[in-house]
Amino acid sequence: MKPRVPTLEEGNDPAAITRTTQYRVFPLWVLQFFVVFLVLGIGFSVLSMHMVRYFGARNIVSTARPSFQSCFEGPSNLERWIRPPSHPMHMMSDKELFWRASFVPRVKTYPFVRVPKIAFLFLARGPLPLAPLWERFFKGHEGLYSIYVHSLPSYNSDFQPTSVFYRRQIPSQVAEWGKMSMCDAERRLLANALLDISNERFVLVSESCIPLYNFSIVYHHIASSRYSFMGAFDDPGPYGRGRYNQNMAPEVNITQWRKGSQWFEINRRLAVNIVEDVTFYPKFEEFCKPACYVDEHYFPTMLTIQTPQLLANRSITWVDWSRGGAHPATFGNADITEDFLKRILEEVLFRGREMRKPEKPEL
Repeated sequence: MKPRVPTLEEGNDPAAITRTTQYRVFPLWVLQFFVVFLVLGIGFSVLSMHMVRYFGARNIVSTARPSFQSCFEGPSNLERWIRPPSHPMHMMSDKELFWRASFVPRVKTYPFVRVPKIAFLFLARGPLPLAPLWERFFKGHEGLYSIYVHSLPSYNSDFQPTSVFYRRQIPSQVAEWGKMSMCDAERRLLANALLDISNERFVLVSESCIPLYNFSIVYHHIASSRYSFMGAFDDPGPYGRGRYNQNMAPEVNITQWRKGSQWFEINRRLAVNIVEDVTFYPKFEEFCKPACYVDEHYFPTMLTIQTPQLLANRSITWVDWSRGGAHPATFGNADITEDFLKRILEEVLFRGREMRKPEKPEL
């Protein structure tokens, strides 16, 4: 008897029958693969549980944490915000530096113990020949002062690591006497010093300056003063108002024009005013050029307009103009005697008694 073959007329599809037969076959190697995978998964799970019990979950988390810190790097506590730079060298441009230095806390009280420091800003051409004298001046008063040195870019200091001047040179540029580059150097010094939140007072000195009193007297005199020691007087003569340019109006009119010494002492508020200024700077840069010496007019005029009530209207440095000329007298070895120093101290004390701060500054 021949086997019966179903026909299409009976409603059965031979291809469907063939596919059904194929789907019912399940390869053995696939089943073995899944079994091995399942065994490995269970093994890893058991091993992980034993590691957590043995080492502790905290150690495992701490081990994985460093891989994420680089993505979220930033200040994690107050100390990192208030810690001053270890040294003043950096890669910021002046524009970036002034922007960073102009940050001002809006809350007046500090959430930490802040000891006010005096920042001594040395504006020099190169070496500091009187550094040994300054070393003695600063000795024993660590934590109450900071030092910043602006010199020619080509100059490399060779101070020993034990010196207070070691690695205190800031990124500098050429500063020319009587030009805006001199004020740029002074603003650069102020900006770098403002990066230290503890710096409260700022004293600009040159490489030829010496302290006439010890540190304790100087610190107390400056820190306890409500005024900043910047000369700002109205000189009606050719070397005062005679240097005014009418193009400086309306930002500066001739009745506001002031003159003062290049060397000054100011508080933190006025230092921020100088660093953040974009109103008066363009006027002085364009319209105060020799024979208008901008370092004698820019800061005294601007601060007289902004905060006249905070200025003592006199400098903190002593200079001798009795010999005449464009520069004050300089003194050599033969001039430095005990009588000479006594005369200076007597003159400074007399000037301090005679000069009295008016209740309302005359403008």
